[in-house]
Amino acid sequence: MASPDELEAMEVALVEARAAVTHGDVPIGAAVLIDGRIVSRRHNERELRQDPTAHAEILALQDAAREVGSWRLTAASLVVTLEPCPMCAGAAVTGRVGRIVYGAADPKAGACGTLYNLCTDPRLNHEIVVVAGIRADEGTAMLSTFFAGRRAG
Repeated sequence: MASPDELEAMEVALVEARAAVTHGDVPIGAAVLIDGRIVSRRHNERELRQDPTAHAEILALQDAAREVGSWRLTAASLVVTLEPCPMCAGAAVTGRVGRIVYGAADPKAGACGTLYNLCTDPRLNHEIVVVAGIRADEGTAMLSTFFAGRRAG
């Protein structure tokens, strides 16, 4: 179950996702919450930066680490509109994120339980609590609209 602060952070992540479309990026947004405060918020910028690592989650984790002055984000909740991919889930594990709250499941690249489960693999050095399906319909609709437009265009 997502906390009230995480629900508020999901609203911020959805706003961020909408912003990604303005520069042709896939509408995925993320926010990092620590002690009830949003410390970073970002959206995909792969097209904008021409950088394959510029996923919303990676950018938000980088900003959060700078904000708190540590790469260890054990008190953080990473809130994201789409289930993180292996790269982003791996970054969250490496950064010792405490929780991941996501909206839509990703059957093609989801690494928090759908296709892979990096967040709770006991062979890794850290496990993350995962909360799935928060406002999933909104994230899914945004993604569907975006890709329908790409196919039609």
